[in-house]
Amino acid sequence: MNMIEVKGLRVVAGAAPDPVIEIVKGVDFSVKKGEVLALIGESGSGKTTIALSLLGHARSGCSIAGGSVRIGDVDVLALDQRGRRALRARTVAYVAQSASAGFNPARTIMDQVTEPALLHKLMSPAAAREKAIALFRSLALPAPETIGARYPHQVSGGQLQRLMAAMALITDPAVVVFDEPTTALDVTTQIEVLAAFKKVIRELGTTAVYVSHDLAVVAQMADRIVVLNGGTVRENGATAQVLDAPVDAYTQQLLAATRRPEPELAPVAQEAAPPLLEIRGLSAGYGRIDRNGVPAVRVLDDVSLRIPRGSTLGVIGESGSGKTTLARVVAGLVDRARGEVLLDGKPLPAQLSKRTLDQYRRIQIVFQNADTALNPSRTIADILARPMNFYHGLTGAAAQKRMLELLDLVKLPASIAKRQPGGLSGGQKQRVNLARALAADPALILCDEVTSALDTVVGAAILELLAELRRELGVSYMFISHDISTVRAICDEVIVLYAGQRVEAGQRDVLAAPPYHPYTGLLVDSVPALQPGWLDARRLIASTALPAMGESHDVAELCSFRARCPVRIDGRCNVTPPSLRKLPSGAEILCHHSIEELNRMQTVDTVAA
Repeated sequence: MNMIEVKGLRVVAGAAPDPVIEIVKGVDFSVKKGEVLALIGESGSGKTTIALSLLGHARSGCSIAGGSVRIGDVDVLALDQRGRRALRARTVAYVAQSASAGFNPARTIMDQVTEPALLHKLMSPAAAREKAIALFRSLALPAPETIGARYPHQVSGGQLQRLMAAMALITDPAVVVFDEPTTALDVTTQIEVLAAFKKVIRELGTTAVYVSHDLAVVAQMADRIVVLNGGTVRENGATAQVLDAPVDAYTQQLLAATRRPEPELAPVAQEAAPPLLEIRGLSAGYGRIDRNGVPAVRVLDDVSLRIPRGSTLGVIGESGSGKTTLARVVAGLVDRARGEVLLDGKPLPAQLSKRTLDQYRRIQIVFQNADTALNPSRTIADILARPMNFYHGLTGAAAQKRMLELLDLVKLPASIAKRQPGGLSGGQKQRVNLARALAADPALILCDEVTSALDTVVGAAILELLAELRRELGVSYMFISHDISTVRAICDEVIVLYAGQRVEAGQRDVLAAPPYHPYTGLLVDSVPALQPGWLDARRLIASTALPAMGESHDVAELCSFRARCPVRIDGRCNVTPPSLRKLPSGAEILCHHSIEELNRMQTVDTVAA
């Protein structure tokens, strides 16, 4: 029996007499009871628009223009406003991409999770509370009895995403729509959340629609896949068939972008001159710095690195590991407590206000979220004019000529100059963000998670663009990410940060095979493989939730990873600072284990997985 049946669905943007654009063009699919269907495709393919139509909803400026949507016996599009309100949360529930935007910061979690059940008068407050606690337990949330008393800001992003799923499931809906629910999470958190979602869907026998652009994630979650492009269905089949024997050329292109080969990077010349950027013994954080040079909130401890001219350094680690703080210290946006930052071998003042205009110009930062980084009320021409004028004094025809060159460099049409950021796609906005940094003519660009909010195809295009700009302009990058495959695709060298410590550093090949630091091993093991069943087969998956990152960060000298380390040596790791070891790959790690021990343990793990 089909739980969902969509036939000839059409959604349009705009309304007559103005021009009307068809964004979903006659889409058909069905989902059996208890089945998980994935809707995949790049940004603008119509995934979320189709998912929202299952709730009888169209976004502002859009309308459902034709076709039918049935959930069980209910004809969704025939319902009036009141009928659709009754359908939502009760029959069809929605888990959004950004859990933080879905919670009211002023109310407790328990109040908000139980609200749908109480609104629809499905159970008493006491029964709703009991059911919420049972869901918290099923979703592997810590302290299920008491977590509901907290406020949204008092839990992590991964926990908030699972709490949003609890809010969706509390009414026992017939269908749950998951809209990119793990896109914003780092790899280890994503695995915990996916495992929790999968377990609860299986236990409750829920019919689910999972919207994503990540084929490896979809491979773990879905029974069937519908591939979308430009508002039409390009392929519809069982997960194994779509991944192993795709029929449509577009599906083949999506798979190729996911399995992108590592480019051959030209070796960086080892010059006698000092590196472009060098950091020695950096400690930094937030709040008052005491007389020993320790900030109230310590984020980075004794971090050192080098970036030669024309090369790319990857900085990887989970949320909270100190990656963004490191970039902000280099950019002069966060003060440092101890240590030196050198540009071309010369000390760089800690504060932006004390740097020369040239030092300021030579280091530019591209932020993760282009939406908030670009002024929505300015045109692209205005946004690019500002750094050209500030750094180079360009105005008039010279500025216009340079602006067109910049747009050409980042592969954007000249016509985009008259538009505002709101009229651009996510990938286009990120290219404008990059063009603005290039307008300064920098030597070093700090890229902070610049592809994490983009889909696979657009993200791959941005990475190719960065590599091309490096070849053409000789620019260097510090590339911050939690995605190992992205770092391996673009970087010459890598450092791995965990709770502010540099636990591993070396050539990008350090991520290719063991031995590596136990934390690097956890990151490598957490990257979903493009094969169904990987999540279920992964060793010890979600059997125990990982402790919070800061839990063993109390003594700066000891290993910061010790509370989460699966191979911790009690009596040594919690007593003595780890020594710096050199691996056969040339990488340096902070660990008590010998290279032979790490190799033996990690090779066994790889075979078992």
